[in-house]
Amino acid sequence: MELKLPLTKDELRALRAGDVVTLSGVIYTARDAAHKRLCAMIAAGEALPFSLQDAVLYYCGPCPAPEGAVIGSCGPTTSSRMDAYAPTLYANGASGAIGKGRISAAVKAAMREYGGVYFLATGGAGALLARCVKSAEVVAFPELGAEAVRRLVVENLPLVVGVDADGTDLYELATAGAEKETI
Repeated sequence: MELKLPLTKDELRALRAGDVVTLSGVIYTARDAAHKRLCAMIAAGEALPFSLQDAVLYYCGPCPAPEGAVIGSCGPTTSSRMDAYAPTLYANGASGAIGKGRISAAVKAAMREYGGVYFLATGGAGALLARCVKSAEVVAFPELGAEAVRRLVVENLPLVVGVDADGTDLYELATAGAEKETI
């Protein structure tokens, strides 16, 4: 299924855990240091350096771009490191995140409340995922180096819906299926 950003709330709610999608449009890289700063800015009532409204955050700290490339390898990082911050970002307009691994019950609850979706990217495939990035620019916290927030324009980024807006979790579905097979 091909998805074009930004996604409407109806489009987000129509996605189901396990759906294979390609994503095209603007996403923002943000790891734990950037999440912490964004949440501190929200708590202080400060203006953010980019709009969270309908934003999809990619839990990624890309490598430097080799000569002639837009970006270096840009694979996902472990999503649970953002769990303390993600509910605040969903509450302030974010509509999705891209990462790898499980997320907490608190993040899933925020996604249900605000209509967010968690996409899974393939770990270990950062060089291949970089081919989907058509442009990249630092938009916040350049002093964080690889963890600075970057605005990426992506085309046909291959993902799987890991947790849908109803809170259905692909990891839990897979585990439940495996347990039934072993009984």
